[in-house]
Amino acid sequence: MASVVASRCWGLLLPASLAGVRRRSSPSSSLRLRPRRGQRRPRTLACVATPDSAEPQTDEQAVKSESTEEEAQTSSTPQDAGPPPLPNKDLNRRVALLSTLGAVALFASQRLDLGQASLKDLAANAVSYEEALSNGKPTVVEFYADWCEVCRELAPDIYKIEQQYKDRVNFVMLNVDNTKWEQELDEFGVEGIPHFAFLDKEGNEEGNVVGRLPKQYFLENVVALASGDPSIPHARVVGQFSSADSRKVHQVADPRSHG
Repeated sequence: MASVVASRCWGLLLPASLAGVRRRSSPSSSLRLRPRRGQRRPRTLACVATPDSAEPQTDEQAVKSESTEEEAQTSSTPQDAGPPPLPNKDLNRRVALLSTLGAVALFASQRLDLGQASLKDLAANAVSYEEALSNGKPTVVEFYADWCEVCRELAPDIYKIEQQYKDRVNFVMLNVDNTKWEQELDEFGVEGIPHFAFLDKEGNEEGNVVGRLPKQYFLENVVALASGDPSIPHARVVGQFSSADSRKVHQVADPRSHG
């Protein structure tokens, strides 16, 4: 019976003459080989390990290996240089000041934003009715009320146009709730608001626009006045309006008030 050499590797069996390893006398390394009939029985065989084979690691060895690698990585990481430096007090003051100025500027820009203009803004920038009749400029007189929803809705667009043409055209605001303007209400035939009366530079009415209408109607009439045209393109136009009969009549103490 031929003896063979066992190796802890891939278990390849080769003739002992090629294996070049010494034989072990352990009984577990011997194998009985029964040759087939008609074939030549091979000589002594041996198990040869491949060059790149290695002993398999146990779980404990694998854990120790990983721990060693983590310790090596940790030791290579630079240590913290200490707590960060405290912020400069002067820098903090500057940042706080800039933040305050930014907030004030933002508030002012929003307050003065043309898209946020209100009836109060229009009234604050309006020319007095008496001055408008005497300064030789064409005039737009708006009859309004604080409770008028259409008036409030149109205020931003009206404000934009006024800012463009206020140097050439007077813009007057008359509050229908003020009994001071009873005569003007009758004179211009105000039945609904907002009521826009367009006057030439002599104070003669060329036409009026009442209620909610496209901004273009108001703009084209103002352009005609600023250009000195003999007439306005929209002389009698009426849209959705608030009834002047809903007036909350009161007397304003200051006779110079526009309201």
